Amino acid sequence: MALQEEMEQQGNWLFKHRSYLPLIFLAVGMVLYLQSELYPASILEQAPYEFYYDMFALLIGLTGVYIRVITVGYAQQNTSGRNTKQGQVADTVNTTGMYSIVRHPLYVGNFLMWAAVALLTGNFWFIIAFILLYWVYYERIMFAEEQYLRKKFGEEYLSWSDKVPAFIPAFHLYTKSNLSFNWKKVLKSEKNGLFALFLIFCVFNVSGELIKGRTDYNYLFIVMCVLTGIFYIIIKYIKKRTTLLNESNG
Repeated sequence: MALQEEMEQQGNWLFKHRSYLPLIFLAVGMVLYLQSELYPASILEQAPYEFYYDMFALLIGLTGVYIRVITVGYAQQNTSGRNTKQGQVADTVNTTGMYSIVRHPLYVGNFLMWAAVALLTGNFWFIIAFILLYWVYYERIMFAEEQYLRKKFGEEYLSWSDKVPAFIPAFHLYTKSNLSFNWKKVLKSEKNGLFALFLIFCVFNVSGELIKGRTDYNYLFIVMCVLTGIFYIIIKYIKKRTTLLNESNG
């Protein structure tokens, strides 16, 4: 099998399992975080530096959530979804909004959200390893996705991709979307992102305090975890039991 076909095959497999494989990264990060809590080796483990560091990491993660929300909210229907079982799906090429400055804005958002978790560990080498592994991991997914779009849309896709960078945004290229912001699509597909972020931060913080025999919790993480969890349950119920989030095809 040629390298091109092999990378595309790997990318399609990783695309379908991209929701589960990062859990390995999360487990390793948790172990390193608890280890750093038991055996602090940096100034970041001393208050108030640790608090500000955690807030900085949270800001990075929230930026990732924001990028995903803006991207999905202004994307065409049947694009920019969380589909995994059926593989790649795209009815058109998105070229405006976030897609006018970077070809894979959702993966930029994912990177920032997972980078926030990597930063939480306070382990320099784990952060570096995360960046390298993320690049190898998503490079194949992006390659497979672009192969799919190139085959389906041909010159239309090539013309856009020639001008727009793959991962590092070129803000000067920004073109405003002529679509209205689609809150229904955002609520359906991104309802778990914010909750997952605060849940991870909450679990890390509470576990770190408990393992040290302390109760100096970051209550912002706990309160936001509860609130976003309730919001997630409500949206999930509305999506499953009602038609409020259904979109017209017109």
